[in-house]
Amino acid sequence: MSIDTNIIDIICCPVTRLPMELMPEKKLHELNRLIRDSKLVSRDGAVLTVELREALITCDAKIAYPIENGIPILYRRCAADYGR
Repeated sequence: MSIDTNIIDIICCPVTRLPMELMPEKKLHELNRLIRDSKLVSRDGAVLTVELREALITCDAKIAYPIENGIPILYRRCAADYGR
């Protein structure tokens, strides 16, 4: 199930308040590679272990949030510090 594009137009990052966009497939593969290699941490410092099917990323490409069953998970503990 994919996220409704109308939702993307109205939500923002709860940490930075920046707009977000659907993460392109190429970046999603890169993010999942980092997760497999245990090199990606959440905003809370925990190593992320679950690969993502879809994600939103802030317009500055620094924070990524998972999308599960078409619903963006906008919790700080789920956010990946992608731009580090």
